[in-house]
Amino acid sequence: MNKKNLTERDICTKYITPALEKAGWDTHIQLREEFPLTNGRVIVRGQLHTRAKNKRADYALFYKPGIPIAIIEAKDNNHSIGAGMQQALAYGEMINVPFVFSSNGDGFLFHNSIAKDGKVEIEITLEDFPSPEVLWKMWCEHKNITPSQELIITQDYYSDGSNKTPRYYQLLAINKTIEAIANGDKRLLLVMATGTGKTFTAFQIIWRLWKSKTKKRILFLADRNILVDQTITVCRQTNLNFSLRSVF
Repeated sequence: MNKKNLTERDICTKYITPALEKAGWDTHIQLREEFPLTNGRVIVRGQLHTRAKNKRADYALFYKPGIPIAIIEAKDNNHSIGAGMQQALAYGEMINVPFVFSSNGDGFLFHNSIAKDGKVEIEITLEDFPSPEVLWKMWCEHKNITPSQELIITQDYYSDGSNKTPRYYQLLAINKTIEAIANGDKRLLLVMATGTGKTFTAFQIIWRLWKSKTKKRILFLADRNILVDQTITVCRQTNLNFSLRSVF
């Protein structure tokens, strides 16, 4: 087989995915191919409008569902091993992951933004791709995450069985909030625009804090009944205990 004749998708199927599986990554839970990041900008020209090409990472790797840890960008074998690195770095910055990889099927260029030895970028073979546990341990050591904090930070997201993944900015908001609370922060502010999923984001934060037993009582306030009703509906679906108090 001439690797030069393979498409980018062939490189993913024949070389990158098998390397991830061999390293211990669960392809059903920890690996998302063509992970959507944005729908693309809306371009308006007079009375016409169109949407630019959306942004999708070839691979997003998750330590646990909802907890991204790495990005991989793939290129066909006519490109160099690091040809996808700049694109991968941009995607990695969007979802705030410390580990970024680029590959053309020959191996990986590994960008480790928290490397202790100062070697931020190194080439590794397909056989040397790090396991989920190795990357997570490096991240925890960098962030000085204690075992008790780790229990909170890695608490499962609520899932209704549809395998719906929050949007990348929702992941950031939820995970950063949980991490800040685990670190002892008492006052936090999230600002989200209309239509960006504030209720969903707030519910996932509440769910994870409650399930991890970090917080036993949580007060949810809103300026309109319909917003409170949405949250109550979700709580009832998940058997999350609550009491409603309306004050006007």
